[in-house]
Amino acid sequence: MESEEMARYVREVVLNKPEDFVQFIMNDYLQKNGFVMSDWKGEPAFRAGDPALEGYKYLKWGYMNGVLHLEAWMKGTFGGEWDLEGFAGSLQKKPYRESLEQLFGILQQPLPQGQQMPQGYPIPVQTTDNTGAATMALIFGILAVVTGFLIPIIGILFGCLGFSRARMGGGSSKAGMAKAGKILCIIGIVVSIIMWVLSFTLTMGML
Repeated sequence: MESEEMARYVREVVLNKPEDFVQFIMNDYLQKNGFVMSDWKGEPAFRAGDPALEGYKYLKWGYMNGVLHLEAWMKGTFGGEWDLEGFAGSLQKKPYRESLEQLFGILQQPLPQGQQMPQGYPIPVQTTDNTGAATMALIFGILAVVTGFLIPIIGILFGCLGFSRARMGGGSSKAGMAKAGKILCIIGIVVSIIMWVLSFTLTMGML
């Protein structure tokens, strides 16, 4: 059984990069993934997500002496902490963990030598790209609507998976696609629930 207390995904990555570069990339990631400053049981932390469909995601980070320290977790079923491993909540943990892996890769990108790093970064640097999440949101949204009529439980599953990716893709260049996916996911979930209730009612009526 998974522990609900202090179960966090913790990473320390040696970057040895300018502090303003790390701040820029982290702020970009947090903004594009919908994180806002919040509170976790009296502890300041960034939070993103929806409590009903995808659950709350939390993140803390710090940078000192060239080393990035990052802690990430999700709100557990009974209000405790879930790390990003294990079966419980795995469908929502996976995209979150993948987005963090992408973040680490971006932070470790080589920087041009001998150039000043002024505010705003006019030199080209790679930033968080959630266009893939927007595309997946649309795909999951379509699947949610289709399967909602046929297999309601699968429709709800696709809807929840797509909803989380739609939020991530909302800050990308394919925000319109993410929004369409989000709408389709909601429709798919509603259709699935209606079909589920109808199926249950018909079954009970035949008994």
